[in-house]
Amino acid sequence: MCKVSVIIPVYNVECFIERCARSLMEQTLQDVEYIFVNDAATDGSMKVLASVLEEYDNRNTRILEHTTNKGLPAARNTGLAAACGEYVFHCDSDDYVERDMLEVLYEKASDTGADIVWCDWFLTFEKNERYMRQPSFSSPVDALKAMMSGGMKYNVWNKLARRSLYADNDIRFPAGYGMGEDQTMMMLFACAGKVAYVPRAFYHYVKLNTGSFTRTPSMTHFDALHHNVDMTVEFIRHKFGHSLDEEIAFLKLDAKFPFLIMSDVAMCHLWQSWYPEANKYIWKNKYVPLRSRIIQWCASKKQYWIVRLYYQVIIRFVYGIIFR
Repeated sequence: MCKVSVIIPVYNVECFIERCARSLMEQTLQDVEYIFVNDAATDGSMKVLASVLEEYDNRNTRILEHTTNKGLPAARNTGLAAACGEYVFHCDSDDYVERDMLEVLYEKASDTGADIVWCDWFLTFEKNERYMRQPSFSSPVDALKAMMSGGMKYNVWNKLARRSLYADNDIRFPAGYGMGEDQTMMMLFACAGKVAYVPRAFYHYVKLNTGSFTRTPSMTHFDALHHNVDMTVEFIRHKFGHSLDEEIAFLKLDAKFPFLIMSDVAMCHLWQSWYPEANKYIWKNKYVPLRSRIIQWCASKKQYWIVRLYYQVIIRFVYGIIFR
């Protein structure tokens, strides 16, 4: 057993994989295994990766192969099945990390006995970067409630989790259902005994495609998101009964909120059809900004013109132009 297993799915990231791999190979923590999962990449990603890894033959690296493209959740599962670390860290291959990330997170986990450790992160654009601060909680349930309510990110890539949480609770990523697959982290928190937080940013989440703020995914993506929300809700209800029903409503509202900030007005109607039982909780979520609650309330009253105005001013101008 090593200290940390880092799982990196790779698919058509030729322009990014070198920076990602070098940031991992330069980690100050030594007892680490790096598991790259080739999800049937069709570009030069694997050639670039192989060239980089040749320079770091002192590192414990493995490359696992998918003969067909199976998607991000399945690639994470392939890495998990091969991992032998005490803790697991997931890194996306178009992102990169600070050199001391694994050392600081692992030391925090060792010092506190935490099952999960999370940290702050950077939202990295083409020309600037935003520091994304995360909240601190002393219990996994409080952190879980915050994630379900939108007050804490449930992304996989800023969290170090004990590997036994996956194995002992039969937790895997939802193969075939990529959108919202990060919700798997909520299941880990639901099973954790102790958690800890490091108030530093180590992970650079690269957001160069600013058009993604306005891109409308396919119905296949929406079906995957719905599936993952339902699966997460079922898991949490099994663990906690109905004691987290309010937070479950918040999770449903959070899942469908992106429909209100897309270019296609038809998404407003899709918002109406998803989880209408959760709409009565719109004003109760203290973690959601007032403007977001107003937009959701307007949508619930079918005042779509206000929703469209918000999209034009905030999404297209602020995120599309200022934060490039």
